[in-house]
Amino acid sequence: MKRMEVGKLEQHLGYKFKDGSQLDKALCHTSTVASPRLQVEETYQRHEFLGDRVLAVLVADMLLRAFPKADEGELARRFNGLVRNETCADVAREIGVGPFIRLGEGEAQAGGRKKEAILGDVCEAIIGAIYIDGGLDEARKLVTRYWERRMLEWSGPLRDAKTTLQEWVQGNKLPPPVYSLVERTGPDHEPQFTLKVLVPTLEPAIGKGPSKRIAEQDAARTMLIREGQWSGDQS
Repeated sequence: MKRMEVGKLEQHLGYKFKDGSQLDKALCHTSTVASPRLQVEETYQRHEFLGDRVLAVLVADMLLRAFPKADEGELARRFNGLVRNETCADVAREIGVGPFIRLGEGEAQAGGRKKEAILGDVCEAIIGAIYIDGGLDEARKLVTRYWERRMLEWSGPLRDAKTTLQEWVQGNKLPPPVYSLVERTGPDHEPQFTLKVLVPTLEPAIGKGPSKRIAEQDAARTMLIREGQWSGDQS
């Protein structure tokens, strides 16, 4: 990657790498290994593995400081919303990481730079790269810069719909909910999933979302609202 391009990305990150190869690795998708033109020996996978753990520690610490009276359940809900792949992908889009990701020809033609999963993975890999290059304090600066506002503005439910449904049906001595895929539509870089949740003696409920996990939550929430177990302000 050219120095000018690296400098632009570093400006967005708020961090200048001492060892530029760390950032290069964080931007290399697994599809680059099969590309003779790119000649890549190491992809972002190891950096992503590390970055995922670094992000978790920093977000957990940030939550403990910001919400000293919150119980473990509330902290867990907030934590899950902040570290999930969708949030990491959103941060990657805000930083403008997409154009800098190195992809194999096939993945590039398939719109890989816009795919949620790849953007989220690269975001975590960059955190890992900063941690290796500059230590925990530098990684903390990046996380604070892009996650603190999301933490304070987060308006998601403090209770998890799937867990709430599970507990409710268990309390009513019913079998656990079963989720099944109804259909998947949309292009690879912007899929839409429709799932159905089944609980014996109850009408099925349908949920939709850009990932199976979100669609399952939506289906569980729909069933809970219908059964009077979930208020609108929790959505």
